[in-house]
Amino acid sequence: MRNKKVLEILMQNILQNIEEGIHIVDENGRTIVYNSAMEEIEGLDAKQVIGNYLLDIFPSLTKETSTLLRALTTGKMTKEHKQSYLNLKGKKVSSINTTLPIRYNDEIIGAIEIAKNITNVSHLSEQIIELQQRLNKKNNNSNTLSTKKHYTFDNIIGQDRELLKAISFARGAANTSSSVLIYGETGTGKELFAQSIHYESPRKNNYFIAQNCAALPETLLEGILFGTSKGGFTGAVDRPGLFEQANGGTLFLDEINSMSLSLQAKLLRVLQEGYVRRVGGLKDIPIDVRIIAATNENPTELIDKGGLRKDLYYRINVININIPPLRKRKEDIPLLIDHFIRYYNNILNKDVWMMSKDLQEAFMTYSWPGNVRELQNFIEASMNMLIDDHVIKKEHLPPYVEDLMINNTSKKNSIEFGQIGNLNEYLDAIEKEIIFNCLRKNQDNITKTSRELGISRQNLQYKIKKYTSDK
Repeated sequence: MRNKKVLEILMQNILQNIEEGIHIVDENGRTIVYNSAMEEIEGLDAKQVIGNYLLDIFPSLTKETSTLLRALTTGKMTKEHKQSYLNLKGKKVSSINTTLPIRYNDEIIGAIEIAKNITNVSHLSEQIIELQQRLNKKNNNSNTLSTKKHYTFDNIIGQDRELLKAISFARGAANTSSSVLIYGETGTGKELFAQSIHYESPRKNNYFIAQNCAALPETLLEGILFGTSKGGFTGAVDRPGLFEQANGGTLFLDEINSMSLSLQAKLLRVLQEGYVRRVGGLKDIPIDVRIIAATNENPTELIDKGGLRKDLYYRINVININIPPLRKRKEDIPLLIDHFIRYYNNILNKDVWMMSKDLQEAFMTYSWPGNVRELQNFIEASMNMLIDDHVIKKEHLPPYVEDLMINNTSKKNSIEFGQIGNLNEYLDAIEKEIIFNCLRKNQDNITKTSRELGISRQNLQYKIKKYTSDK
């Protein structure tokens, strides 16, 4: 009896402290468990829900559309199902649910639902799509598409041999409608190349639409790309996706490797067949869209790791463009410095002439994990610090930038065995440098960094805390 009581208390503590919402109903569809996470997701108090019939609390649902009631009647599990519905207060809730029946002696005695809250993300995604559609409609009605600000090859600064080779390939790609795959590290200018290709192509008077595939959850991304059909899932409405919106133009898919393999397969079908089917729809809609895809990881390595389907790679890799990182074209750094000084003189109403020699030398020795974007941000930050001066100097760098660039560069040049201490300290110094360089490259994204380093998120967070506390 005592062990049973302890187990009950333990289960209650677990249910009330996990991040996922838990909703359990009995065989009659009345709630018996409703944890605090589910309260937060649905904006209800457990006292309002427990003991009540499910459809009395959620009047917008039916026996057919409620995953909990469906699990009771069919005995089947529903995995990662997106739902949008109204609660008792009329609040719209969006979640991704996994629902399964609870059995005892082969009899269904209830059902449990595990929910992840995507209400804010779903609402934001709907707003983005609606704004995009309004903008497209406005541009189409006013014939202002050709005057929209965009990038061209003239915006690509540099004389590096590999960069010029990439530009040459991109100019060639502008003359065709073949798919393009761009590989470049974060901050190298992948979208700049993609826009340049589009605006020098026969499609330049049609739409260029960009979507970062890593910016949205999987279930939302599918609807945004392919569109949704009313009745496709609870709360779905008829809405065209990005493929339909970009019809006749170009769709740029950045970080395409962030898609799941199943969504990559659906994308491959669209590219091969030339039509799109909305989520939940039955109608095939013909489309004429040029795809430019990009990844910040080596595509062949992604295939080996199982992050990119080989058949999709061969389908989009008709024209391959490899943008070199800034650390491999350092002779372009002075050109970029001059370009960004002129640019921010105009934007910030400054009169800066140049960068000091010692600071430019520091720029030349720094590894630039954030590439051109990082360089641009450094110059913008330093120019904001200038008042009457005409030359950017080290003292104009914000403290975090100076520590990051100047001090870390000198530390990097001095990490030699015998100068740091014993072997453990030497190995720690190397590990610390690798971790923080990788973090900067991935813009402090823990998941991407842990995956690239081949360690768990928990292990990475432990090491970050360890090396940060050493400072």
